[in-house]
Amino acid sequence: MTALMRTAVSTVGALLVAASGAIHLHEWLAGYRSLPTIGPLFLAQAVTSFLLAAAVFASRRRLVMACAALFLLGTAAGYLVDVEVGLFGFQDTLANGWGQASLVVEGAGALILGAGVLSRSPTGLRSRR
Repeated sequence: MTALMRTAVSTVGALLVAASGAIHLHEWLAGYRSLPTIGPLFLAQAVTSFLLAAAVFASRRRLVMACAALFLLGTAAGYLVDVEVGLFGFQDTLANGWGQASLVVEGAGALILGAGVLSRSPTGLRSRR
């Protein structure tokens, strides 16, 4: 992967990680903060997303991109578990528009960052970054 492509992947990936955090912060401010356990987890997800987004953007390293991709997958999985069986005494629905948006953002971010992690350098050898 060229330096320009790595910069593009890390920038778009970082923006999607930050968008996931923004959605969770919005939902926390809109009322999720009053839910025991779920509220603090939404705030923690938002803060962690913003920190990971900065790390992805600043470093462009594969390990950081992999961590961010796994974080997005874990967030999406948590939402799907919450919809199917509930978490901590709370069950959400897929009809939640922000929940749907978060699934799209997190899925796209995981795919883009995953592609950055798995990409090969132009010589066919794996880059150290």
